[in-house]
Amino acid sequence: MFVANNLTADDGKTIVAGNERVLRARLADARFFWDQDRKVRLEDRVEALKDRVYYEKLGTVYDKARRMEALAESLVAYVPGADAARARRAALLAKADLSTGMVGEFPELQGTMGRYYALHDGADARVADGIADHYKPLGPNDICPTAPDSIVVALADKLDALVAFFSIGEKPTGSRDPFALRRAALGTIRLILENELRLPLMYALLKAAAARRLRMEHSSAVATELLSFVADRLKVHLRESGVRHDLIAAAFEQVGVMGIARHGKYEDDLIRLLAKVDALKAFLGTDDGANLLIAYRRASNIVTIEERRDKLQYGQEFDRNLLKQDEETVLAASLHTIGGEVKEALKREDFHGSMRSLARLRRPVDEFFDKVTVNTDAEQGQLRVNRLRLLTRIRNTMDQVADFSQIEG
Repeated sequence: MFVANNLTADDGKTIVAGNERVLRARLADARFFWDQDRKVRLEDRVEALKDRVYYEKLGTVYDKARRMEALAESLVAYVPGADAARARRAALLAKADLSTGMVGEFPELQGTMGRYYALHDGADARVADGIADHYKPLGPNDICPTAPDSIVVALADKLDALVAFFSIGEKPTGSRDPFALRRAALGTIRLILENELRLPLMYALLKAAAARRLRMEHSSAVATELLSFVADRLKVHLRESGVRHDLIAAAFEQVGVMGIARHGKYEDDLIRLLAKVDALKAFLGTDDGANLLIAYRRASNIVTIEERRDKLQYGQEFDRNLLKQDEETVLAASLHTIGGEVKEALKREDFHGSMRSLARLRRPVDEFFDKVTVNTDAEQGQLRVNRLRLLTRIRNTMDQVADFSQIEG
């Protein structure tokens, strides 16, 4: 359909004829490129990617295709129904159509033409679809791939881009994002969430770094930085759904600053993370949850202040022989029992169950603060130190589930 904003004496016949002439020429060009491109098999075009620079510091498009191929094999285990041979094949051929005349003339057909040429060469339809889908989703309104092999290749493309550019310091700054890394992160998030993939992101990022042959310490630094970057994109992605950003931070930031785990592990499973967010939301909506959050902050603030003043850490186990008041004894017993319950619930990924267990801490914690003086000088300060360690145990027990210090309000 063509639209003209002027009236003509011949009822638009001249305009129609002119547009038809242009269209015929474009279609003739397309037919020419289609016929010429099919004379060379798509797989034979992969070598030509060595002459196409991906980015000055990142080698050629051929290098990227090989990285995607290696990464695809590592991701297959986390995408039900995906096949390693098909995924590797699609990843290797994904960029091959960049050297075709059709894509040179019509660059918006990247991937699409690769699919047609692969089918012409007799490729498996699932491989061809993986080639076509590997750029997706291109934006928030684009359809997300659902075919297993397509998911693998699309993830490989985006994870490679994220790790590659972060590894050379080319990161988004403010509104500047010349390599569309925010879009790559959002695409990764959508691929995982919409397909309900139990993909450990740290593993995937480290595999992408390995494909780049980064040093181990550099790989770890890049991967942990990217975890925080993805978490920030996740907050943006979920904001429109009404999900509180601080709850996402609490569930994710259990890993601490720049992805370094406070408890020795990373929360890099986005499906599990959102399950935690759901449980946190429900828990904090109860009186027990809201009041326990207040008690958590009180305990955490006291410990933080005293550690800074004493230039010591109070994370050691408390001495049960120094528990003098009934409220201390009851709290210590509750922490032992409930802490074990929480640990077991987390193993089962029963996050609502872990929150129900935490709710039972409210009364012993309230009674401790009502009746026990923490900063006592009795017995050369031994009671004070022991009580600070007991408060630290409160924080650590709750932080098994999420970092409650991230929660606002």
